[in-house]
Amino acid sequence: MNLNSPFFNRIRIKPARDEPRETTGPVCDHPACNLAGEFRAPKGRDAEGKYWQFCLNHVREYNASYNYFAGMSDNAVVAFQKDAVIGHRPTWAMGVNPTSKAAQDGSPHLPREWAYSDPLGVLHGKDFTQARFRPAPAQPKRPRYTGAAKRALDVLGLDETADGPAIKAQYKLLVKRFHPDANGGDRSFEERLRDIIKAHDVLKTAGMT
Repeated sequence: MNLNSPFFNRIRIKPARDEPRETTGPVCDHPACNLAGEFRAPKGRDAEGKYWQFCLNHVREYNASYNYFAGMSDNAVVAFQKDAVIGHRPTWAMGVNPTSKAAQDGSPHLPREWAYSDPLGVLHGKDFTQARFRPAPAQPKRPRYTGAAKRALDVLGLDETADGPAIKAQYKLLVKRFHPDANGGDRSFEERLRDIIKAHDVLKTAGMT
């Protein structure tokens, strides 16, 4: 028989059922128990976040007898359950500002659990609206001209900001410039002069002069 045969390396022996298996994780925290502690169980009040490590049988036994309120009076249990609804956070009656009330009583301000940035002073009583968003002064309303009036102003070389005196002054200037008498009897500007006179009449009819 060849003991160096590779077939011997493939032989696996099934462990006995009653033989305890070797554990590599945490051991059960129950006294006199060497089984693996695979299940967590809370340690109780005043030890939140801490757990026992139990095997399956002992975690069932522990959970069956576990009582978080052990040692607490009935009134304390009721108060705890009431506070649990709001996550054990302090509350005040509606319309009551605890900080203002503390200031009136002469007691120090209550600590604030949150912070805020107020660079504009909105929460410090400053008149934010009037100080930073004052309405701009009202601009004078410009008259709405018709298309004919706009074209007449363009003929005179004016824009919509021109008022009556400016229109009259510009009309007189252009008439003197393009009148034949001012050009030595040259009548080549008569068409231009007629356009100027017609534009002035349009503006006069519109009540702009």
